[in-house]
Amino acid sequence: MIKLESPQSFIVGQECQKVSWQNGYRRAMGQMEGWARYGSTTAKGTIWLAAMGQEGPWFLALDHGGIVEELGRPQDDMPGPGLARFMYASLTELYAELTRVYQLGVTLPDGPLEEFLVAVRDLPKTTEAERLIIQRVGQDIFRDRLMTYWQGRCPLTGITDPALLRASHIIAWKDCAGDAERLDVHNGLLLSALWDAAFDRGLVTFDDEGRPEYSPSLSENARAELRWREAIPLTDNHRARLNWHRANPFRLNQ
Repeated sequence: MIKLESPQSFIVGQECQKVSWQNGYRRAMGQMEGWARYGSTTAKGTIWLAAMGQEGPWFLALDHGGIVEELGRPQDDMPGPGLARFMYASLTELYAELTRVYQLGVTLPDGPLEEFLVAVRDLPKTTEAERLIIQRVGQDIFRDRLMTYWQGRCPLTGITDPALLRASHIIAWKDCAGDAERLDVHNGLLLSALWDAAFDRGLVTFDDEGRPEYSPSLSENARAELRWREAIPLTDNHRARLNWHRANPFRLNQ
């Protein structure tokens, strides 16, 4: 049976404050039944932290549905605040998870769009040249947020050198319904340059498990050069957009 330390002891309280502060949640929002709540000025959602004692285990509760979906594996049988609760055997595990929580909090669901709207608010949009500048601003923001979302790593190849990574739109920029779609991190994959070139031209796509599918026009030699280590971890939001990518023959048969 899970019995939280309530109220939190000085040591547990200090550890909760330290882990939240070091991971971007620096607004103390009080304590309730052993759960200490924290917010952030840059990430969406709030977090709650608790423990059974200073030796652990440690607990995290979240109220951001998008982050809960990304993390998975909640403690379904544990009551408490937020939409879901998670358990960690050690503070080390909790620190690692909160790093990911913050990364997701600044990207989901509309962090890139909000940044883009502020950045272009006062820019002229009359001429084609001016619209191209705005598009470039959006693409730069999109790349920065994809770097955060995918933790600076091509999930397919493991490449981490920023010079070799590309922000690959799943639904092409020109085919998006609006800026919200263009800047949604679930409409993007962070791919190494070679995979990005093939994906952008429709020579490869990915199935619902994140494994490559090749166009019939791609030679066996080319396929052999497109090396990969592991399937891309996808959410349902990625899969919905990959349906579009797979369903556009003008891309897949170029």
